[in-house]
Amino acid sequence: MNRPQALRRQRLLAELPASSVAVIAAGNEQPRSNDTEYPFRSNSDFCYLTAFPEPDALLILAKDATGKCSELLVCRDKDTEKEVWQGRRFGPGQAEQQFGLAAVSISEQQAQLLAAMKGKQQLWFCFGEDEALIHLLNECQQQIQRTPRQSELAPQQLCNLRPLLSELRLYKDEHEISLMQQAASISAGAHKATMQLCKPGMQEYQLEACIQYHCAMQGARYQAYNAIVGGGENACILHYTENNAELCDGDLVLIDAGCELNGYAADITRTFPVNGRFSKEQAALYQLVLDAQLAALAEIKPGSSFALATKACYKVLTEGLHQLGILQGELAELIEAEAAKPWMIHSLGHWLGLDVHDVGSYQPKGAVPEPGVKNRPFEPGMVLTVEPGLYIPKGSDTDPKWWGIGIRIEDDVLVTAEGHRNLTAAVPKTIAEIEALMAMDTADAGNHYGQFD
Repeated sequence: MNRPQALRRQRLLAELPASSVAVIAAGNEQPRSNDTEYPFRSNSDFCYLTAFPEPDALLILAKDATGKCSELLVCRDKDTEKEVWQGRRFGPGQAEQQFGLAAVSISEQQAQLLAAMKGKQQLWFCFGEDEALIHLLNECQQQIQRTPRQSELAPQQLCNLRPLLSELRLYKDEHEISLMQQAASISAGAHKATMQLCKPGMQEYQLEACIQYHCAMQGARYQAYNAIVGGGENACILHYTENNAELCDGDLVLIDAGCELNGYAADITRTFPVNGRFSKEQAALYQLVLDAQLAALAEIKPGSSFALATKACYKVLTEGLHQLGILQGELAELIEAEAAKPWMIHSLGHWLGLDVHDVGSYQPKGAVPEPGVKNRPFEPGMVLTVEPGLYIPKGSDTDPKWWGIGIRIEDDVLVTAEGHRNLTAAVPKTIAEIEALMAMDTADAGNHYGQFD
């Protein structure tokens, strides 16, 4: 029982009432084109509770009327013919040994679900997230109802498992923190290598290739999300993923990328000059964003919140934009109105974990949900991003010297009992550090990654 997933299942079962059953599905392979599929990734909840990597699997957690609990994995059988074509499978026997769960064949799926559901009062699953699972559970529910006997009643209550799982996943255990630090360190190295490789005339996707190559060579085959590599004004498109433009001398380039390691995401953004030197205007705005991030990071500690960190961030941004002449008016009134918002139209950050935009409420337990409100007090074990930015597209109501500049600086932060730990601190982010790194001899880096002439 020393596997972290086993302890997580115990915590979830402890939250479930007596006479209940919970069902979590791994998900199915998705077609990419004709007879090929996208690489399979398990549903994050399923991964959190089992670490079992194959599609079509189910986890059934049950608690009877006396409080006795049971756990069962349903998975594909070993199949020599299919494995020759599609790859090896664990099968129930090997799955039991490797993942510490009782396991049965997928051919027993319906029978096992019926047995687990009969006589239970509550059926728990994540509402609206897996149509195939919902259809399967409905079939089982109807089948039980068609054969009514007092000892075989179908669950009378359908309950949403999402709030329970989201609350558990919000607090990272030591195993998760270790994986997230590894993912952060690998991604940090990739960003540094890409800064060193960058030069005018390259294509955005070539920097993306450098990120992917470095991560894969360090053991992280997949990215946590589609990388954003935006040169010049493309950086002003928040979720720009075309990555197909040329990088021009005199422009900045914004890279938002992070690897996935054993399901856990890193999420880093750095902005740097294509030619290795910030212009006067670029440096002024960049330093302002960095100062705003440092002010926000000072608020990442137990008892604080995204709301307080955001307030600190906007105060610095507003003061700086006012000093630069981009904002006009009385400074106190501008700060009160958070007048910098039109130039930073996204939130300060988000939870991070098995999903890059991870689950977990942003408001205190029991609070009535309010859109956009993020006032939940930080607690040790939470992991979040801190990512202020400024974006001034061409044609904006500013002096044209600021046009086409988009800047974001993003780090991954663990809340600790003493304050916080920056998991991605290894990536340079001061102007002096970035320019020094990019000025280093890049011959070795070019030979290692391949020249892009």
